[in-house]
Amino acid sequence: MANIKSAKKRILVAQTRTERNKAIRSKVKTYVKKVNAAIEAGDKAAANEALKAAISEISKAESKGVYHANTASRKVSRLSKAVAAMN
Repeated sequence: MANIKSAKKRILVAQTRTERNKAIRSKVKTYVKKVNAAIEAGDKAAANEALKAAISEISKAESKGVYHANTASRKVSRLSKAVAAMN
C-alpha cells in the first residue's frame, strides 16, 4: 500500500472506475447477447428491437470512455450486419 496521500487516493479512484467500467462492459455484453439470441431464434422483430437497445448501450459506453470510438463502431457495425443478414 502506498504511503503518500495522493497515491492512496489514486488507488481508490482507480478501483472505483474499474468497477464502474466492468459494470458498463457487462451491461453491453448482455444487450449484445440478446441480439444474438434473437438472431439464433430467427425472430426479426425481436432482433431489430434488441439491436436498437444494444446500439444505445454501446453509444453510452463510448460516451463514458469505456470503449474507444472505433471499438464501439465496430461492435455496432457487426451487430447491424448480422441483423441485416436475416432479412
